[in-house]
Amino acid sequence: MSKAPKKTAPVGGSADETEASFYEALQIGDIERLMACWADEDDVICIHPGSPRLIGLGAVRAAFDAVLNHGGVRIQMEALRKIESMTSAVHSVRERIAILTNEGAVDAYAIATNVYHKTAQGWRMVAHHVTAGGANESEDISDPPHVLH
Repeated sequence: MSKAPKKTAPVGGSADETEASFYEALQIGDIERLMACWADEDDVICIHPGSPRLIGLGAVRAAFDAVLNHGGVRIQMEALRKIESMTSAVHSVRERIAILTNEGAVDAYAIATNVYHKTAQGWRMVAHHVTAGGANESEDISDPPHVLH
């Protein structure tokens, strides 16, 4: 796949702001804004539920073009968990997605892992991996808190 042309930095100087710009671009169906969130690297990775691994900006753009073909996607970020360092950030996001069916709008859930690196152009996404959740919101499972006596 061919590389997408150079892009301008999304507004903001943090992984959080790049992520907000990414989800806003999905909401309004703005492919240019969405692609501006991605790092200008040959090896960026995107995986959508039930789809093969997409490698490179051309493949990522083609997939999001298909998703946004009918306008924006109604996705609401929920339950964000983060692991951050000075030059990278990993965000785990529960997404609530409004899906239009013959019976009307139905909420479904997905879990996304978004990985960001700090580049010369600012914070950029290098990986976006989404797995299907289900029709109901699920609770996170975590270790019980450690109690010291």
